[in-house]
Amino acid sequence: MPYEGAAGQTGRQKAPGADAARLLRRAADLKRFSRRTFLSGAGASTVLAADMLFTKRVQEERQVHKILVVEDDFAQSYFPNASWILFPGYKTSWEEAQWILNSLRGSLRLRGQLAAAGYSNLGLDIDQLVIAVIEHVRAHNLTTLYFYGHSFGGMVATQVAARLLELHGVKVELIVLDCSPYSKFDVLDQSWFDGVVFLYESGFRIPSVLRGGYELGERVVHKDERTWRQILDQTLEQLSPIAPSSVLVQTESAYIYHFDATRFAGQIGDTRMAYIGNPRDQTVNYQTARESWARTFAANMVSADRQTTGALPAHASPGWNPFVYRPILEDLENEIFPLPGGGGKMTPF
Repeated sequence: MPYEGAAGQTGRQKAPGADAARLLRRAADLKRFSRRTFLSGAGASTVLAADMLFTKRVQEERQVHKILVVEDDFAQSYFPNASWILFPGYKTSWEEAQWILNSLRGSLRLRGQLAAAGYSNLGLDIDQLVIAVIEHVRAHNLTTLYFYGHSFGGMVATQVAARLLELHGVKVELIVLDCSPYSKFDVLDQSWFDGVVFLYESGFRIPSVLRGGYELGERVVHKDERTWRQILDQTLEQLSPIAPSSVLVQTESAYIYHFDATRFAGQIGDTRMAYIGNPRDQTVNYQTARESWARTFAANMVSADRQTTGALPAHASPGWNPFVYRPILEDLENEIFPLPGGGGKMTPF
């Protein structure tokens, strides 16, 4: 039986040139397919693949507690055996902790080298953090330690100092408490705080999307504490691969919720403590936190009256307000640890 061929002709075989015509039509279609569209698609695929690889590498690297060193030639030359270690605050990433150190570099480098504690995305574990600190101390032959407790990091710094002295005989010279709450009762907004702890201790893990929505909402509600640029930057960071995991955030919340400072009173030797804060703080009750730290650690507290007036946000914001924080830290260093000669001051090269 005859049939209709691909070229529309009747016959037992396809009409001559049918395949060639079909190929020409396909070539014309390919020509109409924009090179820009092709390149855009290929570029998007490459970016997505690179982002997935970067995220995987970040997640793998941050499964352990790590001491992050910020190199400074001046500090290494003049203070080869002394170091500051910054304990970051709630939801503070490894990158932001190093950014804070760089913001305060001009002041902190006048007494020691610079390092920060990077918390594990598997959750805050004080025992593992103490191990990371003592390994860092031994690897760098450190004999003098200064701790900077950024917000809730002041709680962590105090406990780590007590454990270092108890387990390893290593004394911390100074703990700076930057707007650190003394207990959960100093946290002004308890609503989200209580919920996070309850969900964590019930075995529920908060999805990143839900957390991201909260991060934005929280900052908009407290927009009087931040500029819109700060709101955008901080929210995007919490949604990026470098952000602390939701598990870490929940364990930090649980740590604050159960923290009992009285357990460490008398356990840090003659370590000196200094509280700095802002009466306009809308995250932590400045008055009650400051008074409670000073009362419980009366034997250690050498300064509790210095204020970060003018800082915005008012709560623990050295990264945003280095010019407010640096003079305070330099005054503390010169008052508590005066250098021999020159009035205790030093000019970096």
